[in-house]
Amino acid sequence: MTAAIDAAQGIDVDAVAARGARWVAYLVVAIGALFMLAPFWFMFVFATHSRSEIFNLPPPLWFGHDLVRNFDLLTERLPFWRNLGWSVYVAGMATVLTLLFCSMAGYAFALMEFRFKKALFGLVMATMLLPSFMNMIPMFMIMDALGWIDQQRALYVPGAASAFGIFLMRQFAASAVPRELVEAARMDGCGEFSIYWRIVLPLMKPALGTLALITFITSWNNFINPLIVMRSLPNYTLPLALRSLQSTMNTEWGALMCGSAIATIPLIVLFAITSRQLIAGLTAGAVK
Repeated sequence: MTAAIDAAQGIDVDAVAARGARWVAYLVVAIGALFMLAPFWFMFVFATHSRSEIFNLPPPLWFGHDLVRNFDLLTERLPFWRNLGWSVYVAGMATVLTLLFCSMAGYAFALMEFRFKKALFGLVMATMLLPSFMNMIPMFMIMDALGWIDQQRALYVPGAASAFGIFLMRQFAASAVPRELVEAARMDGCGEFSIYWRIVLPLMKPALGTLALITFITSWNNFINPLIVMRSLPNYTLPLALRSLQSTMNTEWGALMCGSAIATIPLIVLFAITSRQLIAGLTAGAVK
């Protein structure tokens, strides 16, 4: 009876229901986004308050007037700019080396034929099944044997050929690089490295951009590896340096939040600018 009345009045019940469901979905996503963004908001707010104000009940919800004081405390207790520079250097080197070695391996596994190719690729993929904590002791022993303890190279060389990067490059090369083009270049006498550099690499730019973003962000946020191999405060990367500010009784939380906010800003800007590139690269390499 109600449906007949609505139909008589020209109301599309299905359209109204679909619109209502869409708004409910938007509301759920908005609430989830608020919960996800709340820690970032409090981090930036607490960076402008003193320690006593941070622990007030209720906590401050808006910006205060202690940002300069917190920044002065931060630079007084840490060689902050040196630590920030090391983070930029380590993340940059990790990104460059990962792009180089993973793209070369991806090209080889996708477009070259050699003995034990499938077995080697399966072995590379099998390393993704190992929990990361299993690598801690072997990594320390190897870095110690090489004399790389407290050296930044210990933070970017071991992960330069990651299994995920090789898999992503291999999938993208197999789907985006025409095998006929590679074969034609070989018939014309072009060497394998020349094919890789002049033909394959330009066609892999979307995947390279995606892998560069993932690698840079992962390296920038890396805490465990510096904790294992780094020993002196001036050589710490930023996450480990900020952790050293914490003590049992006298942690300057305002200064810590100030440093965390400064460390987070580049990643937020980078992701905001390149989020579409990241998603496009991941989806483009996902299907052959």
